[in-house]
Amino acid sequence: MTTGTSAGAGPATGTARLHVAEYLDADLDAERWHCHDCGQDLGDLRGDYKRGLLVAERDPRDIHPPVIEGEYTFAPDGAWIRIIEFYCPGCGRQVESEYLPPGHPLTQDTALDVDAIKARLASGAARIDEHGKLVARKVSGQ
Repeated sequence: MTTGTSAGAGPATGTARLHVAEYLDADLDAERWHCHDCGQDLGDLRGDYKRGLLVAERDPRDIHPPVIEGEYTFAPDGAWIRIIEFYCPGCGRQVESEYLPPGHPLTQDTALDVDAIKARLASGAARIDEHGKLVARKVSGQ
């Protein structure tokens, strides 16, 4: 399932890579998540890509410092919110961030129907273009 162009192919393998998000690619042949910048393998495509990333929790006041003096400073209260950042272990690129209340589990924000995408590609109903985007084929007569 190759794209026939280098831009839609993985850095070393030449396999079909779907550009899912700014810093996230899906290798449909190997069924693996990859960093878009460096190609680092981030884990099983049928699972959560965040499991393959480095995680850092930040004090919200580091990012949103107080803008006024007093009790209400417009800075988030760390007792009510936490900022979680996710980084590629290969190149250090920040891939994602989340604002969550303390104790809330990390979210899975991306899930692909891998079988449906593969079926569309195999049937010719779609292709991956030179930019890694999934493109529907035009139906004749339309």
